Amino acid sequence: MAIEIFCRKEQKYLITRKQYEELVEQIGPRMRNDKNGTDGRYTVTSLYFDNAERSIYFETKNKLKYRQKLRLRVYDEATPQSTAFFEVKQKHNKVVNKRRLLMPLQEAYRYLSDEADPDLTHYETTNFQVLKEIDYFRKYYQLEPEMIVSYNRHAMHGVTNPDLRLTFDFDLRCRKEDLSLEHGPYGENFIDEDLVVLEVKVENSVPLWLARILQSLECEQRSASKFCTSTELLKGVLTPPVVRETTTIGGMEDATDQQLVFI
Repeated sequence: MAIEIFCRKEQKYLITRKQYEELVEQIGPRMRNDKNGTDGRYTVTSLYFDNAERSIYFETKNKLKYRQKLRLRVYDEATPQSTAFFEVKQKHNKVVNKRRLLMPLQEAYRYLSDEADPDLTHYETTNFQVLKEIDYFRKYYQLEPEMIVSYNRHAMHGVTNPDLRLTFDFDLRCRKEDLSLEHGPYGENFIDEDLVVLEVKVENSVPLWLARILQSLECEQRSASKFCTSTELLKGVLTPPVVRETTTIGGMEDATDQQLVFI
C-alpha cells in the first residue's frame, strides 16, 4: 500500500538535460530506478486548488514558514475508475509533510461536485482521517479546482538508503481549461523544455557523496514551484502582497513557534 503520511526534507535544483544525463551516470552505482512505472519513469498529472484571492499562490510565493497546498493526482493514463491520490502537502521550516489518501477518481469528483454528500463516511477512501483534514482545509480556504499541471518523471532511490529519493521532472505543462485528469497530460510548457526540475528528498541531510557530485556538475539549487510558475503563466504575473504569517489547519499565530494540529 502507498505511504499515506510521511515527513522529509526536500532540495530543488534546476538543471539541463545534459546535467541530468551526467548525474544519472555518476550516481548509477548508488541509486536504483523506482519500482513504479517503466525503469522508474512515469507521468504525473495533478489538479491544484486555490481560491479567488489566490491565497495558496501568495503563501507559496512569499515563502511563508508554514504553507500548504491541496492537489488531486493520478499517474500515467487514467480513467474515472482509476486510483487517485488526494493530498495536502505542508511545508514548515523547510520540512515537508505530506498527508494523502487513495480513492477512485470518480469518487473524488463526487466529493468535489455541487451534489457532494456532507457525510464524509459515505466516501470510499483508504484514510478517513486525512479526508477530514482535506475537507476542513478546502472549506476553510474555500478552495476550488484551479489548474492541471503535468510532467514526465524519472524517480530513483538509494540502493542502501531507501529514504534517499531523487526525482527528475521533464516536459512540464499546465492548463486552466478542461480540468478532467482522465483527459491526460497536455497543456502549455511553463519551463524551458531543455530544463529538468530535480528534487532531492531525504529524511535528514543530503549524503556527502551526492553533494559532491551535484557540486562538481554545477547543479544550481533553486526554488522552482510548479504551482506558482503555472499560475503566473496562466493568470499573468502576480505581485505578492505582504502576507502575515498565520496557520490554516491549526497552530500558533506566531510563525516562530507553530505547531501543526490535525483534526
